[in-house]
Amino acid sequence: MQAQLATRIESKIKRAVRRACRSRGLKMNRFIEDALLDKLEELEDIKDLKKIQGEPRRPLEEVC
Repeated sequence: MQAQLATRIESKIKRAVRRACRSRGLKMNRFIEDALLDKLEELEDIKDLKKIQGEPRRPLEEVC
């Protein structure tokens, strides 16, 4: 299922995205969807990293 997302961005950003897509033969919708997914994954990674940082650690010598 697909949904439409309307947003306002600066004209220079839209032009840069359009140029990047055109030069690589990409569809702008796909480019933007991939960028949003990448950002969501990055945010999840940061959340996981913060959680891991609070866990107890063992010296590498004990692991190997």
